[in-house]
Amino acid sequence: MARVTKKQKEALAKVDRNKMYSVTEASSLVKEITNVKFDASVDLAVRLGVDPRKANQMVRGVVTLPHGTGKDVKVLALVTPDKEAEAKEAGADFVGLDEFLQKIKGGWTDVDVIITMPSVMGKLGPLGRILGPRGLMPNPKTGTVTMDVAKAVKEVKAGKIDFKVDKTGIVHAAIGKSSFSADKIEGNANELLQTLVKLKPTAAKGTYIKSIYMSSTMSPSIAVDPKTV
Repeated sequence: MARVTKKQKEALAKVDRNKMYSVTEASSLVKEITNVKFDASVDLAVRLGVDPRKANQMVRGVVTLPHGTGKDVKVLALVTPDKEAEAKEAGADFVGLDEFLQKIKGGWTDVDVIITMPSVMGKLGPLGRILGPRGLMPNPKTGTVTMDVAKAVKEVKAGKIDFKVDKTGIVHAAIGKSSFSADKIEGNANELLQTLVKLKPTAAKGTYIKSIYMSSTMSPSIAVDPKTV
């Protein structure tokens, strides 16, 4: 059995396992119970009352967190020469096409998001087995396949994230860092939760948001009352 450290015991003691917290309370508490030496990620896990195996109950979307993710997102813009200056000016870290396609074929995937144009998607098809498992394949539904490359780059850099319910019915998303103020964590959490509410499939019956848990890297999880959303 894994040994519980003194700091972990202290963190556990601060979380009432019989209580469901409001988003406001959880946002303050998650900072109190985070005691790692690095800037921990703050995450939400939301269990939805949907059956992801059915296409009409799939929940997937994008949300721009008002206070960003706290992460320096590395963006690759796979664009034609006429769009390169636009992508660079918007803040893309890597800009080009054929040379980066060759690098990806060789196994290079040192980026967080890839943005491209509809005309380039045909060249990306053969790279699906490399990009797909890493969640890097551009998709029109998440705004990463677009002619407005500059806008897409700026949104991702500003804190736009995409999410998808997994096969167990849970949406996992990083909503900030433990160095954020409680207000910023709360603002980002509410933005994601309200987006999920808006995306409720008409085919979903019964309770839609079944449970919400907030946690940071290596911290205990905090139960958030779905009724407060």
